[in-house]
Amino acid sequence: MRMSKLIGERTKTTPSDAVIKSHKLLLRAGFIKLVANGIWTLAPPAQRISEKIKNIIREEMDAIEGQECLFPVVMPRELWEESGRYSDIKDEMVRLKDRNNRDLVLGMTHEEAAVHFVRDSVKSYNQLPFMIYQIQTKFRDEARSRGGLIRVREFTMKDAYSFHETQSCLEEYYARVYEAYNRIFKRIGLKNFIVVQSDSGMMGGSIAHEYMELTDIGEDSIVLCSNCDYKANMEVAECVKEKPQETKMLGLKEVYTGNAKEIKEVVDFFGDITQKDMLKAVVYNIKGDVEKNIVCFIRGDLEINESKLKVVTNANIVPASLNDSNLIAGNIGPVGLKASEKLEIIYDQSVEGLLNVVVGANKEGYHIANACYGRDFMPTKIYDISKVKDGDKCIRCGSKLYVKKGIEIGNIFQLGTKYTKSMGMTVLNNEGKEITPIMGCYGIGVGRAIAAVAEEYADEKGLLWPKEIAPWLVYICAIRYDNENVMMKSEELYDILTREGIDVLLDDRIASAGFKFADCDLMGIPVRIVISPRSLEKGMVEIQSRDGVLKEEIDFYKCIELIKTYKAN
Repeated sequence: MRMSKLIGERTKTTPSDAVIKSHKLLLRAGFIKLVANGIWTLAPPAQRISEKIKNIIREEMDAIEGQECLFPVVMPRELWEESGRYSDIKDEMVRLKDRNNRDLVLGMTHEEAAVHFVRDSVKSYNQLPFMIYQIQTKFRDEARSRGGLIRVREFTMKDAYSFHETQSCLEEYYARVYEAYNRIFKRIGLKNFIVVQSDSGMMGGSIAHEYMELTDIGEDSIVLCSNCDYKANMEVAECVKEKPQETKMLGLKEVYTGNAKEIKEVVDFFGDITQKDMLKAVVYNIKGDVEKNIVCFIRGDLEINESKLKVVTNANIVPASLNDSNLIAGNIGPVGLKASEKLEIIYDQSVEGLLNVVVGANKEGYHIANACYGRDFMPTKIYDISKVKDGDKCIRCGSKLYVKKGIEIGNIFQLGTKYTKSMGMTVLNNEGKEITPIMGCYGIGVGRAIAAVAEEYADEKGLLWPKEIAPWLVYICAIRYDNENVMMKSEELYDILTREGIDVLLDDRIASAGFKFADCDLMGIPVRIVISPRSLEKGMVEIQSRDGVLKEEIDFYKCIELIKTYKAN
């Protein structure tokens, strides 16, 4: 490729909303262009990176007996009604009608399409296990697009689906995919990724893991143990619950607290308590049902983990509108509060054994002091619905936990029979009886992988691509391309390296050395070869790697062997 013909403008400025490194630099280097919120065009350099990542994924999926196919982008409503997800998934899924007024959906994931594809042709246990996969464009109407390619609405994804006769067979194959994913992310150059236990979300299933790139700009919170290998997404992270101190029960006392409603305000009002000495009430509705409230009680210094709560309630919860007249915002408490058809009461495990705590009095302007677990409130529904925080103790070894930020770059799920059962897929086992195959699901976002690599490797000069996925391995920087000897030697080197199968970008523009060096650094090309009148007088060229490890002046023809060796290693 020649720089004079390369489409994509490099610039020194970026839009004000580009605040994270990968977003800024991919824009500045001319790798991406915004079309609409969360929808991007990949310029030729980014597309070349994307294809190299896809090829690595293909190699690893094929190595574990994956079979590549391609599902449709548009699917009929009926297919998603079979699984029940047509009504379960709300605004994230785009719905449309064709010219015959038939309901269609844009694919945001393809479990339904995968089952539809195989259920008529796979009839015997002898055909199991198998895995099919695709690399395809999807659309998800994400409400919070941000960070360039970090969180988008239209995206390219590798999604794979495996089918098994038994749970043990699924677990064995799941472990193979687990290791294949480790190889994929290492091959594309990522070093700062970990694997954590996660929530299965809309996909369903009981066991799931996420591959997380650790970075301060990540939206996901990852809980890690300072001593053992415990790692989990905040959505499912657990910790040892702190036991309350033993003390003598005191008598209930109603206290006028006026406008003090927030936890901190009530603590300040009493003066001699901490947030741990209070119960906090957090109220939710089930989405679409404003009549029913769910009141959650938790120790005052903790926060509700809404992902855990969704699992407990098996519902899509949202902050409440407080239509129940018995609920007075800022004064809700468990004493005398009774569950009903319109009111569900759930307690976090942190509440167990608490004595002499301050709670709302369910009366405007009042709180109750010295409320005691087992005497004044006796929970019937107690679950772990709290967020883990820095300093909590590990459930495995008791050491301190700490929280880091991360970007999800891949996920794997043990789906069970959620889709095969609902969509009526069966096979005959070795006894001739019908059984429902068990599924696994495995995804990698290609665009997000590009952004994750950019975040990890970029420096103050610009992007810095690992050679395995770089759009071009070599940047031939022809200083004074209008000089006949420079032009001739640059073209000769370009032709030789291209014939050797090496990706080369030739800067054939009439521009200053500094201008060309800046573009090379900004674009993150791994190796720069400088050909100038001065170096050619000595029969030499200057060669330098973007990471600074390689830097020397070398004979013109010897540089070819050096580049071949560099590529191989």
